[in-house]
Amino acid sequence: MHCEVELYLRKGIVYLPTMGKMDEGFYRGVEPVAVVSASNTEEVRQALRATIARGNPVVPILRHSEIPPPVLLKYAGVKSWSAFERGMLFWDIKENNGAFRIASQRKQPDGMWRDDPEQIITFPRARRNRRHARPAGLC
Repeated sequence: MHCEVELYLRKGIVYLPTMGKMDEGFYRGVEPVAVVSASNTEEVRQALRATIARGNPVVPILRHSEIPPPVLLKYAGVKSWSAFERGMLFWDIKENNGAFRIASQRKQPDGMWRDDPEQIITFPRARRNRRHARPAGLC
């Protein structure tokens, strides 16, 4: 199983949109969105688990004229993506059969966000035993 998650941190608030998968393998943020205080670690954990459990529902590819504003704007109370980006930190989290890759994102001169090669952490697949088995279907 493979799952894509994006985690945004802005002004002490963590935003975790559900990442819908388009037919071509690209993703876009859709409802529901988890919004929690970064200072409450247990809520962040629960929100991350719930977001992973939702997986990546298939969403349609939209024409340019049909693309709505980013789903996060209303939760952050801002009117534009550039306003949301100010002071924002962003991580891309990929889960693949129990192995996790977390990459800090850095804004590039072309305006795109890409992995910061110096800020990538990979967690290998956890060894499972009967007493501590991870529930099936988390992504």
